[in-house]
Amino acid sequence: MTTTTKRRHKQVVQLRFELPGTARLKDLRPLLEQITPQVQLLEPDSAVLDVTGALRFWHRDASEIARLIQLRAAAHHGVRTAAAAAPSRMVAAMACALTDPGQLRTVEPSDVEMFLRPRPIGELPGVGPSSARLLSQYGVHTVGGLADIPVATAQRLLGARTGRTLHDRAHGHDQRPVVTEPVARSTSAEHRFDLDELDPGQHRQALLHLAGQLGTRMRGDAQVATGLTIIVRYVDGATTTRSRTLAEATHHTTLLARCAYDLYDTLGLQRARVRSVALRGDRLLLAEHATRQLTFDHTVDKALLIEAVQDRARQRYGTDVIKPAALAERRRAAWGRWTFEQPLSRELKAIDSASLLGLEKRACDLGLS
Repeated sequence: MTTTTKRRHKQVVQLRFELPGTARLKDLRPLLEQITPQVQLLEPDSAVLDVTGALRFWHRDASEIARLIQLRAAAHHGVRTAAAAAPSRMVAAMACALTDPGQLRTVEPSDVEMFLRPRPIGELPGVGPSSARLLSQYGVHTVGGLADIPVATAQRLLGARTGRTLHDRAHGHDQRPVVTEPVARSTSAEHRFDLDELDPGQHRQALLHLAGQLGTRMRGDAQVATGLTIIVRYVDGATTTRSRTLAEATHHTTLLARCAYDLYDTLGLQRARVRSVALRGDRLLLAEHATRQLTFDHTVDKALLIEAVQDRARQRYGTDVIKPAALAERRRAAWGRWTFEQPLSRELKAIDSASLLGLEKRACDLGLS
C-alpha cells in the first residue's frame, strides 16, 4: 500500500498602498496582523505577508485574503491597495509591481514559469542596471533567457554566488522568508589610535579586535553579515573605503578577520599615518536563515565551535577574559623579553584550545555549562 502526499506551496501576498499625505505605513500594521502575524513592512509603501498558516483559519485562499485586506484598508483607512498573491516573495513582488491600485493579480504555482519567462531581465530582483546591460550583451534579454542558459555560464558572467542565485530565481525558486522583526541593515565598530599610527602590524591588530567585536555582537543578536567594509581614516581627514561580499554569510570572528585582512592588503598602504580604522558588517540576515558549506577540515569546525564557549566565558567573566594572543597587552621587561602585562589565570592557561573535547570539559570545570 502506498500513499502520496500533496506538496503544500507557500502562499505570499504582496501589497502596495497608495498612502495619502498624512498616513504612515506602520499605521496599517494592526490591520495586517489581524490577518496573520507573519507581516513584514517594506518602507515606504509596501508590505508582504506569509498567509500559508492563515488559509484554514479564514477558510479562504491567498487571493481571497488579499481581496479582504484591500476592502479593510479602504474601509478603515481610505487607502487604495495594489495586491498580488503568489507562491514566493519574488513572484509576488514582481506581480504586485505590475498591478494598479485597487486591482489584484494572482499567480498560481503552475503559472510561475509562464509569468516569469517573458518578463524583461531588469525586472528580476537582484539584477541591477549593470548586470542587465552585461546580460543583454550576451543575448539574455528576458528572465526566460537567463533560465535557459546553463548555471555555469551564468556564474562565469555574474560571479559564482550571484550567478547561482539569479539562475535559481529565473526558474521561480525563492526561499526567502517573511521576516516579522526588522533586522538592522549593518553593524560597525571603530578603533581610534592614541597617536597617528604608521605600523601595519598595529593596523592589523586593530582589525582583529574589531572583527572580534562584530562577531561577538552578531552572534549575540543571532545575525550574520553577507558583506564586509573597511574604512581607514588618515591624519588629514581623508578616508579610504573597501567593501567585499563574503563567500557565505557569517558571524565568526576568524572568517571576518580573514576578510578584513584581505581588504586591508588591497589598500597597499606605504607608511600611511592612520588615525582610525573601522569595520562594518553589511546586509545583515538572521542567522537561522544562513547556510554554510560543509568541509572535511575538522580543525575549522572546532575553531568555530570554540567561539560559543568563549562567548559564554565573556558573558560571565568579562569581555577581556579570553582574547587572541595577538591582542594581549605586553611590556618589555628589564632583561629585554616580552611579557604579558596582565598574566593569564591558571584556569585559562589550562584550556587546550586545540582540542574541542578538552575545551568543553574545561568549560564544565569552570562552570560555563
